[in-house]
Amino acid sequence: MNRIFGTSGTKKPKPTLQDAINSTDARMASIEVNIKKLDGELMRYKEQMSKLRNGPGKRAIEQRGLRVLRQKKMYEGQLAQLSQQTFNMESAAIATENLRNTMATVDVMKLANKEMKRQYGGIDIDKIENMHYDMEELLEQANEIQESLGRSYAVPDELDEADLEAELDALQFEEEEEGTSYLTDINKEPDFLDEPPAELNEPSHKEAVKSTG
Repeated sequence: MNRIFGTSGTKKPKPTLQDAINSTDARMASIEVNIKKLDGELMRYKEQMSKLRNGPGKRAIEQRGLRVLRQKKMYEGQLAQLSQQTFNMESAAIATENLRNTMATVDVMKLANKEMKRQYGGIDIDKIENMHYDMEELLEQANEIQESLGRSYAVPDELDEADLEAELDALQFEEEEEGTSYLTDINKEPDFLDEPPAELNEPSHKEAVKSTG
């Protein structure tokens, strides 16, 4: 049946809110043009009446002016209504856009929340705590190994500091009594030498003559 009457089966898309706003703006612009024309007529009638005396001619022009003024008021009323409609539609458009942005934000937050749950769901806090305990034990073992490697074999493990100070005082007392110690200069000549050793010199001239005589 649609093919017979030449109509297509596809439906036209419904006008959007922005389409309605644009259409209303066009109507308002047309009404504003009409109002300007009526203002021009009213100015012309006003000039004519200012030049005429009271009488039938002036009353006729007044009637025309009143008729034009009524038309102007009617257009101004329509313009006010269309302006209010445009404001309402623009407010609805802003609210719709804000709602759309809000829904987009909510969707993004849902995806982020889902991803965070997936990421943190694979983390076991008990394993992390155990890892910290293992690390502490390894550090303690490393310190024990370092202490063992730094051990001194020439010095006893336990030395009493008071005993060491007493022994040091005793050594100083012995040095004061003897006037020397085992720490004296090792380059000093020994006491058992009476005189310096004779040097091996060449024989003198007299000794050489006796030996030849």
